[in-house]
Amino acid sequence: MTTSEPIPFTGIPFPKWEYQLRHEKVFKAMERFEIDALLVTAFHHQRYLTGYNGYGGYFRPFPVVFVPGRSPVYVIREYELTGVRAYSCIDTFVTYTHLPDWPKAIGGVLKSYGVHDKRVGLQLGCWNLAPKDVTELQAELPNMKLVDATHLIPQLAAVKTDLELKVMREAMAMTDIAVRTFQNSLRAGLSEEELSDTMTREVAKVGGELWTTSTNIAFGERTKIPHGVATSHQIKNNEPAMIEVGGAKHGYAAGIVRSAVLGRHPEAEFVHALAVDALEEAFGAIKAGVTAASVDAAARKVVRKSALPRAFRHRTGYHTGIHWGGRANLSLEPESKDILEAGMTFHMPVILFGESDIMIGCSEHVLVTDKGAELLSSTPHTLHSA
Repeated sequence: MTTSEPIPFTGIPFPKWEYQLRHEKVFKAMERFEIDALLVTAFHHQRYLTGYNGYGGYFRPFPVVFVPGRSPVYVIREYELTGVRAYSCIDTFVTYTHLPDWPKAIGGVLKSYGVHDKRVGLQLGCWNLAPKDVTELQAELPNMKLVDATHLIPQLAAVKTDLELKVMREAMAMTDIAVRTFQNSLRAGLSEEELSDTMTREVAKVGGELWTTSTNIAFGERTKIPHGVATSHQIKNNEPAMIEVGGAKHGYAAGIVRSAVLGRHPEAEFVHALAVDALEEAFGAIKAGVTAASVDAAARKVVRKSALPRAFRHRTGYHTGIHWGGRANLSLEPESKDILEAGMTFHMPVILFGESDIMIGCSEHVLVTDKGAELLSSTPHTLHSA
């Protein structure tokens, strides 16, 4: 039995016109890429363009098909139809049932639109598109001209609308609560798991949430572990602590890195001071019109001239938004030719290695403006002493 009543706690987070504006940007970008069709398969890009988080695509990709002059089509597993429709702004759906049906369903859509033998863009450098998906689609459409459209959506999604910036600011307000909870909770005997639970609970008290899949917490010797997941390990006096945590709203996450020392730890204090200098130099280099590489170079120069020239072993930052980040997002890294634009948001973690291999650092989450950059967090990136 069907019903027209909406399913409780479903719907899209933004007005439909917001998504229509995003679709218009996609069609304009397709002209620049000289492609006749685009298949969007990455989860976070699907959420950006439809409202649906894409998670049903674990079975096989759920591409959103864009063809100029046509409304976008969502090709999905039949089992997921009700859920996708409930959370998506898309009106047109084509379904498949079993794994072998996937290339035929995609091929049918492209054939019906007359683009099966034209230039078709695929997100070859993003997650959720396997080599087998590509080869089977090529076998179904042997005259299709495959184009790598990996960077088409990231270049659009990097620039936030006013509605997105409002959500990002709300997410960062939750991040700041988590950071202050971290700083106020530090005591000898506190475990990483206890801190994680406490931060989550304090954020929930005000109706917020954290993007928990990206929460990293490390105490003492465990600061030597990249992306440390919280354990029952307890902090002791004269040990460092570092967290990476982000509040979330409508799938948008606003991450930040903050560090502390319980008592004194000379190595951590020295390394963190260097991270602060590098971060502030990079922050000062940001404004609309500069290259991503130039921002990275500003931070890297500070570290290279220090007593720890090999301490910086990652990029300076990446553009943020839905699902925290994602493969193919714009990177602040050497040789990147990406040009920063007003309205872009970046997370800029500077996490450095000490001589004993501990990692300690800080970050800022910034909004690019015509004149510079705006810090989104209200918590200072200085080392907290407890």
